[in-house]
Amino acid sequence: MHKVLIVDDNEINLVLFEALVRKLPECESRSFPEPVAALAWAQSQEPDLVIVDYMMPGLDGIAFIQALRATPGREGVPILMVTANEQKHVRYRALGAGATDFLTKPVDTVEFLARSSNMLALGDIRRQLADRAGWLAEEVRKATLAVVQRERETVVRLSRAAEYRDPETGGHILRMAHYSELIARGMGLSVADQELLLEAATLRHHPARFSAPSG
Repeated sequence: MHKVLIVDDNEINLVLFEALVRKLPECESRSFPEPVAALAWAQSQEPDLVIVDYMMPGLDGIAFIQALRATPGREGVPILMVTANEQKHVRYRALGAGATDFLTKPVDTVEFLARSSNMLALGDIRRQLADRAGWLAEEVRKATLAVVQRERETVVRLSRAAEYRDPETGGHILRMAHYSELIARGMGLSVADQELLLEAATLRHHPARFSAPSG
């Protein structure tokens, strides 16, 4: 269900927009005649679409948009600003503040439904892209973790091979690696850095020990 926020200090306009929103599929409206209260709601409950009037007492539409855009997580919420047809300078300022589109007074029903539907579709696509990006980031994290795990297994096997070939040298390699880990822990390094040092210390001794036997 889409949440549509309506902000207008005129009660008649609020009733009109509420009736229009009911014509949109799977939408519910939340109306505020007072912009400060509307802003507080939008900062705690993310709307799918905001319809805001320009001329309002205390906090006009542009100031409302600026405050909403400055709220973390609300940078991409679609915003329709309602302005008079001759207020082009207001539109320019609203665009700079982050308005997505405009409605002109008197509001035409067909135009309202079309623009609102487009803005809601835009918001849906934005969320889908964000979900996709999150999914890809998680898949990359899993793949990276798997690579690291395989590398660690290789290090352990190399250490074991050195130990089987030359028990004294193999034991020395493992001891030095674990000493390095203990020193890192005593220095207050992170667990990840301790593990990295353990692996690096083990590898440090391998190249000279795995040359082909002479003779």
